[in-house]
Amino acid sequence: MLSPIARAALLAFAGLPIVAHAQAANSSSASAVEASPAVLSPIVVTAERGPQALADAIPQTALFDQQDLADTTATDLPGLLQLAPGAQISRTGGPGSTTSLFLRGASSTQSLLLIDGVRVDSVSLGSAQLAQIPLDQVDHVEVVNGNVSALYGSGAIGGVVQVFTKQGGDHPPRFNFSLGYGSYHTQTQQAGVNGALDKDGKTTFSISLARSKDDGFSSLNPNEAPGANPNANGYLNESISASLRHKFNDQWDAGASYFQSNGNNSYDNAYGVPTDLNNLYSKVRQVSVFANGKLTDWWTTHFIVSEGDDRSVSKTNGVYNGRFDTDNRQYTWQNDFALAAQQKLQVGYEHLDQSLDSDTFAAPDRHVDSGFVGYTGRFGRNQIQANVRRDQYSDFGGANSYYLGYGFDITGHWKVSASYSDSFRAPSFDDLYYPLSGNPSIQPERSHSIEAALQYASNALGVMRLTAFQTRYSNLINYEQVTPGIYLAENVGHAKVQGLEGSWSGHVGKTDVRASLTLQNPVDLDNDVDLVRRARRFGSLTVNRSIAGWRVGGEWIVSGPRDDSSGKLGGYGVVNLSARYNITKAWYVAAQIQNLLNKDYETAYSYNSPRRGAYLTVGWQQQ
Repeated sequence: MLSPIARAALLAFAGLPIVAHAQAANSSSASAVEASPAVLSPIVVTAERGPQALADAIPQTALFDQQDLADTTATDLPGLLQLAPGAQISRTGGPGSTTSLFLRGASSTQSLLLIDGVRVDSVSLGSAQLAQIPLDQVDHVEVVNGNVSALYGSGAIGGVVQVFTKQGGDHPPRFNFSLGYGSYHTQTQQAGVNGALDKDGKTTFSISLARSKDDGFSSLNPNEAPGANPNANGYLNESISASLRHKFNDQWDAGASYFQSNGNNSYDNAYGVPTDLNNLYSKVRQVSVFANGKLTDWWTTHFIVSEGDDRSVSKTNGVYNGRFDTDNRQYTWQNDFALAAQQKLQVGYEHLDQSLDSDTFAAPDRHVDSGFVGYTGRFGRNQIQANVRRDQYSDFGGANSYYLGYGFDITGHWKVSASYSDSFRAPSFDDLYYPLSGNPSIQPERSHSIEAALQYASNALGVMRLTAFQTRYSNLINYEQVTPGIYLAENVGHAKVQGLEGSWSGHVGKTDVRASLTLQNPVDLDNDVDLVRRARRFGSLTVNRSIAGWRVGGEWIVSGPRDDSSGKLGGYGVVNLSARYNITKAWYVAAQIQNLLNKDYETAYSYNSPRRGAYLTVGWQQQ
């Protein structure tokens, strides 16, 4: 039986937003009125649990829309997140391998992933399987940096990543498909259809199927892990997303959403023998139904019933050696009250049931009752966002969190903002109940953040932002040795992350540009060392331009050196290129070169990253 430390090492080394999604589709004009008249900004919903202009968001918010997803060389969510401000990705091999997100220096368990507003994290490990989210099923992604537990509860210390799956449109059904082939014998297939089921467009739907398979490469570097199997580690992913929505009238609509991704990842074990064959079978699934209604001119209500599942089964040489199945059942009722022009009160209740089914250890079900209140308002040039939330847990008690943000419009383009917030991360079931190391008496991890930002926004250049931030962590859960070979979870850790975060999403003439740069000092205060796998300097730059029937672009992803638990990780810079040509209005061909300079680098000690690769895709979209 593996301890939670060993299991985490093996894995590490081997909202309301579905409602908001529906709201955003119908609220662009209303939100544009509330935004600064000088900027016609795209709409986001995650930063305040409701639609607002991107330029109006007080927390640092990044939006990756459909054009961004078409431009990127990334094929999964972690690859896309490398381009988000403040985000670092650590992988233990190629596609499908265990992946960690460090958002503003927070650990992989301290940033929350939502799919259409639904939690899909493992209650055992306390984090979600990011690598199992293929971009084939994604409509757009929003990333909010910083403490927002007051909006979403546990795990939102570093921020929230919200994935919105594909939705139908108000048009006759349109079919699409694509086929791809590339390095490492990568094969991809995707097909879908979306549109309206009736002439008046009141009932819309979307269905998308995708499959990806590659032979991979040996995940572990044999010079640093000589006991690992030197064979190539391949990956197979099969995914589906579907949505259905009906608009009854101008006041009410309802619908359902479904997403499922199944993965089979071959991985290496540094502590095995060179003949071992290891496979991790994973499943991430979410299903939800929702209803939105306007009860009066000033009162809008939203209901969601959802379930998010995480499945994980590992085998060594064909023999099962661990199964961990998580169910997250969530019920949300949110009410938005328009108090006056540009004044909104938000009141809501959530109930969350979490359960774990495992052949390794047993744990009681967890039940969480949460109430939240939020206020957003504008007074001339002044903007206020205030949120408070109470989460009551059945296994360890309650936790409070709050957020207070203020913005001031210096001019029609320049804005300053500041915020103070408090967040928490609930102990995972491994922390509480794992045999010999779990501790049922431990309490949530806590953090307190302050930040200040200067922002410029215009139609000509887009949104530029410079943010100074500091987050202090207390009650961090560390595993302390109590007897030789026995470690016990304790609330003894302290950490601090200070930094500057710059971002730009916009244009230079007809060229689309996205850039980010982060300078930070992520410090473990107890041992006076840097937090593992967090670089002090990192950033990215993407440039894309349409020329006649072509769309061409490039990505540059850079990182400074980092510490890891077993050694040092050197800095790196990776360049990716992409091109797409529209053969006709329906047919297109796309090509990519990833890691153009064939950089040899690691994001986790002893684990290889893909070398130079070329990929070609042919697709068709019904017009």
